[in-house]
Amino acid sequence: MTTPAFWICRTCAVEHAALVDVCAVCADERQWVPATGQAWTTLDELTAEGLAVEVSELEPDLLALHAAPHVGIGQQSKVVRTPAGALLWDPLGFVDDAGVAAVVDAAGGGDVVVAASHPHMFGVQVEWSRRIAAATGRDVPVLVSEADAGWVARPDAVIETWAPDASGEREVLPGVVLSQPGGHFPGSAVVHWTGADGRGVLLSGDTIFANPDRTASFMRSYPNRIPLSGAVVTRVAEHVARRPFDRLYNNFEGVIPEDARAVVLRSAERHAAWVRGDFDHLT
Repeated sequence: MTTPAFWICRTCAVEHAALVDVCAVCADERQWVPATGQAWTTLDELTAEGLAVEVSELEPDLLALHAAPHVGIGQQSKVVRTPAGALLWDPLGFVDDAGVAAVVDAAGGGDVVVAASHPHMFGVQVEWSRRIAAATGRDVPVLVSEADAGWVARPDAVIETWAPDASGEREVLPGVVLSQPGGHFPGSAVVHWTGADGRGVLLSGDTIFANPDRTASFMRSYPNRIPLSGAVVTRVAEHVARRPFDRLYNNFEGVIPEDARAVVLRSAERHAAWVRGDFDHLT
């Protein structure tokens, strides 16, 4: 039997160059290792199980990719289309020809950049890069925050660590700006995009999470319910509010469809007030 080029954690779907006893991403307090123990898979196995990448349009020049049935954490990747190329954000833990074709088409012959908001969203980022590069004949860098580079479990020459400039940002394509507010992870990043209508879009991963009631939440661990302090939440909200944005998309299907910048600031104030004890009389 041929040895796979890499393995995928069944729980988080992050690629690994070698089998280890426990996936470090899942062993951290922000994730979990199943009670049944660590489990691994491969792209071939996932393909045989019937997984496929499905593509939909969220708004002009913004696509959503998801694996059906879902793999790992089950994030929804975003693809931002610009005249200069495309950004693949929060890459899935599965890749196939349809997914690659969607990204290549969005790039329109321009550059493709792959980046994740934080280590939970690394997915099979190196594999996405390699397959897109094979389809386009162009280098496809995978941007990883210097602060979170230690979580990379499949090192590769395509990985390029980045740190924010003096403004706390890095422009990856015209109108597409990475910034690093931290919070969920020290290197947690978001994307500011001008949007096709010019009103601004924030791709927040789960640095800022869109709630069902169109407000926002901020957590160190969502599955394990570990909060962030009020001071950190205020810092994160003020950081992203430096640029205008009307809409916010998290790393699943959550959306704040309008006035998102003001909603984030109000939600941060609410979080800080609750953890400070302002509303203890209601409990």
